[in-house]
Amino acid sequence: MIQEEGPRPGQQVIEVVLPTYSMIPAEQERFYPSEAKRICERVLVGELDNKEYFEDSAKDWIISIGNTIKSEIKCLTVPRYKIIVQVTIGQMKDQGVSVASRCLWDITFDNYTSVNFTNSSLWANVMVFGVYTD
Repeated sequence: MIQEEGPRPGQQVIEVVLPTYSMIPAEQERFYPSEAKRICERVLVGELDNKEYFEDSAKDWIISIGNTIKSEIKCLTVPRYKIIVQVTIGQMKDQGVSVASRCLWDITFDNYTSVNFTNSSLWANVMVFGVYTD
């Protein structure tokens, strides 16, 4: 009788995760806004520093910036946090803009950071939320 080692090619593997019964995150697994803020600032400057605002390109920039920030923050070992990234980009004209968000969350473990960026042609705002999920 032949016994197979591991899954066959193309076969879906279901990973079984056992409950830890932990209701609070470990100190090294918490979402720290200061670390997320450094990532956001670096990505915004890298992506938008010398760009000029074009309405058609802004949508692509928003998606690219959001995905980059989210993937880099997920590498910070925050396994039980849902990371939510909201990116807003607008044209720099003689206007005022307020970007706001309201959430219902646990103030003990959930947190957020907000970063603003401007150049002569555009402004950008990134808000990152880390919401602890059990």
